Amino acid sequence: MKTMKKILALASVLALTVGVCSACSDKKDSGDSTASTAAADSAKIQTVDDLKGKKIGVQLGTTGDIYAGDVEDAKVERYNKGADAVMALTQGKIDCVIIDEQPAKVFVSQNDGIEILPEEFTNEDYAAVIKKDNTELLEKVNKALGELKADGTLDKIIASYIPAEGDKGGDYHYTQTVKDGDNLVMATNAEFPPYEYKEGNDIVGIDVEIGRAVADKLGMTLKVEDMAFDSIISAVSTGKADIGLSGFTVTEDRKKQINFTDSYTNTKQVIIVKK
Repeated sequence: MKTMKKILALASVLALTVGVCSACSDKKDSGDSTASTAAADSAKIQTVDDLKGKKIGVQLGTTGDIYAGDVEDAKVERYNKGADAVMALTQGKIDCVIIDEQPAKVFVSQNDGIEILPEEFTNEDYAAVIKKDNTELLEKVNKALGELKADGTLDKIIASYIPAEGDKGGDYHYTQTVKDGDNLVMATNAEFPPYEYKEGNDIVGIDVEIGRAVADKLGMTLKVEDMAFDSIISAVSTGKADIGLSGFTVTEDRKKQINFTDSYTNTKQVIIVKK
């Protein structure tokens, strides 16, 4: 009798174990199915029109964030860093990422299995941001930018980071000459290569070098402050920083909060998807 009870008890345990394992398997398959569905949805995105109803990843406060909200029935997932949005795409959590072209190229070069769609999302101009009532600084910076455009300095800085097609790029880098002037405090977000990013403890990139060149024209010394992208306009508006240089696209909404300098380059927003 005791032997029969043991056999029945063992059979019950085995049945329970099989049931639990089956449930785990079903749960795993369900998770895999969700990721596969997201990947399949991402693969369907071939044009801007295909964004309708998709999960779109963006960096918080960027132009991609602003414009993605206009896509019909889309669910916009916001991340503090563009790299985090790209990581979510590679993990199948979202269907695509909308971001500026040059950072997109860097992210695609660093991650297998993703690509940039040939069709651009939108075209845009970059400019620096300055406090609304600081018209004196605005005029000085615009004058400096005009001179740097005229003498070819801006073109040389940009070409060293973004070479023309078929060109290897230059090795030109702007070095600040004014060492003991008043500080020109520049707010940026060092998560946006090649415009601003970190090499070791240093913040480098196109915008940093443009900032140095502008500071020299003003007889000032550039001081760079790294912060979250969506904090930069606030920092400039409250006087914590004099100027914001961080791949800012000129938009009508932003003009209500801040002054834009003259544009220093033109670029575009693109869509990153899984291959």
